[in-house]
Amino acid sequence: MVVREISSHLRTLASHYPVITLTGPRQSGKTTLVCQVFKEKAYINLELLDQREFARSDPRGFLRRIPDGAILDEIQHVPELLSYIQGIVDEKRVNNLFVLTGSQQFEVLNRVSQSLAGRTALLKLLPFSFTEVKNNYDISSINQLLFKGFFPRIYDQNLEPSQALQYYFETYIERDLRQLIQIKNLSQFQKFVRLCAGRTGQLLNLNSLGNDAGVSHTTAREWLSLLEASYMIFLLEPFHRNLGKRLIKSPKLYFYDTGLACHLLGIEKEGQVDSHPLRGSLFENLVIAELVKFRFNQGKGINLNFYRDSTGNEIDVIYNIAQEILPIEIKAGETVTPDYFKGLLSLEKVIASYPYGRCIVYNGDHEETRGDITITGVTGLLQLLRRIA
Repeated sequence: MVVREISSHLRTLASHYPVITLTGPRQSGKTTLVCQVFKEKAYINLELLDQREFARSDPRGFLRRIPDGAILDEIQHVPELLSYIQGIVDEKRVNNLFVLTGSQQFEVLNRVSQSLAGRTALLKLLPFSFTEVKNNYDISSINQLLFKGFFPRIYDQNLEPSQALQYYFETYIERDLRQLIQIKNLSQFQKFVRLCAGRTGQLLNLNSLGNDAGVSHTTAREWLSLLEASYMIFLLEPFHRNLGKRLIKSPKLYFYDTGLACHLLGIEKEGQVDSHPLRGSLFENLVIAELVKFRFNQGKGINLNFYRDSTGNEIDVIYNIAQEILPIEIKAGETVTPDYFKGLLSLEKVIASYPYGRCIVYNGDHEETRGDITITGVTGLLQLLRRIA
């Protein structure tokens, strides 16, 4: 069994808070993780109809069965339990009572914030990280990782990625989506999601996206929020600081999992990745998603931006460290060329000092340093962040 990087942080927080709330996409490994870390706790799955009805009809009786607390899986099905859990927590005044999990980000966090503010630690678990996969499974290439993605079940059960991700997407449409909102034209929504995949790593233009999908700007915004709520996509916000430059204000769109993005792009075999016109964007997506996982696995929020000014100068990632920054350029090639340095050098005109240096992440094995610029692969980037962040 893979020991998840977030495990030690999860144990530490449980000793300081009466409730732990863990959210993340379906099949990211939430249930396996909490059952592994909290072996001593009772486990209750609120997706089971009998447990759900019991909790809804008699919340006091339901909670009386678990006086020492429990793992309550998929808490979004019975959000009314949270008020009663608050009462128990305030009465007992002890830590490490309840562990709550949920697959609907906004629904769970909004309810938890209302009922358990100050009483719960909030964590997010995404699918396997690059390091977790590399340390536990045989990976032959970056293309294989881009194609397979990082959902644990694909690795644990040795599933065919394209088929498994097709089932995952269909299940998402049939289950999670219908719980969040009623969409009359599901095929139109599916087209919308595939159009999002085609815009991976691009500036978000809601008007263009809505027009191509045949829906209004307002509907496009609502559907995009649904994809965020169910941990399918995330938006990377632009870097805003008073630099005396006109900066782009639109965010960029990325998928939490490159395997799912590949499936939505119609990629059915690993060999199709290398020649795909979006391979560079997919590699960029992989690296940025790894940075998000790095933060989430430490119980921290996203501290990432991208830089782009009105003249087209761009840095793929600005990693914020207090008031300082670590600029990161991402290149999918295996050979370092002078063009790789263009974005970093252009930023010198507006930001002169880099206490943590600068970084180029590429798809090569060789690591070197040129001045304050570290040139490395994904593993080297994560090692660098562990040293400085």
